[in-house]
Amino acid sequence: MYKIVRKRVLNPTVTMMDIDAPLVAAKALAGQFIILRVNDDSERIPLTVAGYDRVKGTVRIIFQVVGESTMSLNDKQEGDFICDFVGPLGRPTETAGIKKVCIVGGGVGCAIALPVAQRFKELGAEVHSIIGFRNKDLVILEDEFKACSDKLTIVTDDGSYGTKGVVTMPLKQDIESGERYDLVMAIGPVIMMKFVVETTRPYNIPTTVSMNPIMIDGTGMCGGCRLTVGGKTKFACVDGPDFNGFEVDFDEAMLRSTMYADFEKREREEYCNLFKKEVR
Repeated sequence: MYKIVRKRVLNPTVTMMDIDAPLVAAKALAGQFIILRVNDDSERIPLTVAGYDRVKGTVRIIFQVVGESTMSLNDKQEGDFICDFVGPLGRPTETAGIKKVCIVGGGVGCAIALPVAQRFKELGAEVHSIIGFRNKDLVILEDEFKACSDKLTIVTDDGSYGTKGVVTMPLKQDIESGERYDLVMAIGPVIMMKFVVETTRPYNIPTTVSMNPIMIDGTGMCGGCRLTVGGKTKFACVDGPDFNGFEVDFDEAMLRSTMYADFEKREREEYCNLFKKEVR
């Protein structure tokens, strides 16, 4: 059992938790993920490591409340326990030789982008961050990005905070104004990452994307997280989650990501109905 030592609501749909997991905290690196189960009869949830404290032995997770499992996790409070917490899994983000990087995060993907930006900053790289949200109410981790970014740009779809637009707009402006990045790293919705790649492709700027498709076991045995990268089948859990964005088949990834949408909607509705009955 793993204790929740801190819980913080970042916005109406996104929650941050620090979990007491010293063995995971001892080895976790930016870009890796864990798989947890809330209760012993719950499904397995893959979540990216959003931070870690090796001294305290805690691992930070940030998740969006969208379905039954994340709703159940969000119902937990500080001092409560979750059943399983396995990791670190996946390959850490490659940082060698990068002197100037642009981190592009979208929505809750910013929770994944933050530790990557922090890691590059720790290694002495110049870090530019562009983070995008639908509106002001959904902005998360602004102070944390400011602390690790030499330049931070915030955009919102409706212009209610920062600059109105999407993340590819300031990215293209910066490139055309003469910024020379060793790497652009995009983390967020698949469609967003696809358009970031299409923005950098004409300039041949190396672009890494963090793919988080459907995962089950997290060890490469089930094949649920398969992607087509460079014309070959790859498993995000063991070959990634980071991949060369120029080689990813984004259209296939987007199609597969919607496979269980109806099932997830039904489970969410059943959980909400059950919760309403319990509180009556």
